[in-house]
Amino acid sequence: MRLAAVLCLLAVAAPGAVERPNIVLIYADDIGWGDLGCYGAKAIPTPNIDRLAAQGARFTSGYCTSATCTPSRYSMLTGEYAWRRKGTNVLPGDAALVIPTSRPTVATALRDAGYATAVVGKWHLGLGARKGEEAGSLDWNKPIAPGPREVGFQFSFIMAATGDRVPTVYVRDGSVVGLDPKDPIEVSYKGPFPGDPDLKSEAIRRTLRQDWSHGHNMALVNGVGRIGWMRGGKAAVWDDTTMGDVFAGQAARWIESVKDKPFFLYYASHENHVPRVVHPRHAGKTPLGPRGDAVVAFDEQVGRILEALERSGVAGKTLVLLSSDNGPVLDDGYKDEAFERNRDAGHLPAGPFRGGKYSPHQGGTRVSLLARWPGVIKPGAVSDALVSQVDFPATLARLGGADPAPFAALDSVDVSASIRDGSPVRDHVVSHAGGPRYSLREGNWAYVAPYAAANLRTYHGPGHVTPGPTNVDQLHDLEKDPGERRNVAADNPEVVARLKARLDAARAKGENQPLPR
Repeated sequence: MRLAAVLCLLAVAAPGAVERPNIVLIYADDIGWGDLGCYGAKAIPTPNIDRLAAQGARFTSGYCTSATCTPSRYSMLTGEYAWRRKGTNVLPGDAALVIPTSRPTVATALRDAGYATAVVGKWHLGLGARKGEEAGSLDWNKPIAPGPREVGFQFSFIMAATGDRVPTVYVRDGSVVGLDPKDPIEVSYKGPFPGDPDLKSEAIRRTLRQDWSHGHNMALVNGVGRIGWMRGGKAAVWDDTTMGDVFAGQAARWIESVKDKPFFLYYASHENHVPRVVHPRHAGKTPLGPRGDAVVAFDEQVGRILEALERSGVAGKTLVLLSSDNGPVLDDGYKDEAFERNRDAGHLPAGPFRGGKYSPHQGGTRVSLLARWPGVIKPGAVSDALVSQVDFPATLARLGGADPAPFAALDSVDVSASIRDGSPVRDHVVSHAGGPRYSLREGNWAYVAPYAAANLRTYHGPGHVTPGPTNVDQLHDLEKDPGERRNVAADNPEVVARLKARLDAARAKGENQPLPR
């Protein structure tokens, strides 16, 4: 009998053991600590998320591993820091699958332990196999593999990358949804197709549904510029305004279809990644424009998933986790007034923290983390235990009766005690923000290694920019200075030396460490 199956039986049969929970992992996109009511937001109503927090635990030291989306998702599913693997940076829409199909993931572990597994929403981990060094070789008009199924998800309804990247179509279980064979899809990240409009033209820009500020001026889809070029597939192109409804509907129906067996759902919402094109019923719900309204849309999706659990009669035996892939960003390529509206309303999307998406500071990777598990997690609990999303594979494997050892051999820590009752397990976390930008949190100390800021977008909201050099060691006392406004490295050289050595030791494991099988 396989070890995972043995552990599964022991977990269920042990005297006093808690029954294995269903697991729903809800992942927000670019939503900051300060964007949710339960973390202090005043300008954005999030009643469903707030209810989830009230019925479970709210963590104040939850971290994603990276300040951008692809690496955070890679780490969360594999239990390995993405910066250890080449090719796990933010991917184009035509990238090949970056998770080796031979390695374990949280989905394969739970699938092998008897769980039904599904992913719904934003994927952004690549699809298909790379042919040599040639990217863009995937034929979108044929069954697509490898993909989510090959890394453990028995059902998938996804977008390949992001809403601002082509192809702008849904993919269900490896096939593009609604594709007309007479109108095949072609995707290019090398150059436009003949006849494509020039989105840099002022005449074209005046016609756009949402104008671009930088970079999003290649393909024109639904009146919005995107990254990359695409032609064909007109019947399969999504409607941006109904994307949240489509994803939430797929998730709810899947829950109802598997309610009689243990299940693991990874729900990766696209809200509020750009382009923020919300449904008319959400428009104007906040004073923050499309960015704030998109968070309202996310909250509604959370509500629909919670309702599906209740309707199916499984809410009482389901662990629901909610977090975000990275911190917030305002202008991420489109002119949607996010900067002006946040400034005028005094809204702080990263809460008290410095930075946001792309940043090595707290606002880049310190994100919301909620956990509800009726009968196990005390309602209304608040915990400052350190929890990193890289810990999810070892932790969820343990809770699901699978073997956490393959993930513990990498970077994942079993923090099930922290999830259950807030008990501290971790004593530090490492964060990454693309390029050679790293930070380490230990206790109240935040150490930020020297980095070049030339290409770093440092503005993420009012009060979040701190002047001063970045190419020096930075040390901040988060208890006294959560906004990292004062560098106390010169006053604490021994702390800097210790944390720098700890970060260097973590990085010394290097890229391409041996993978468990």
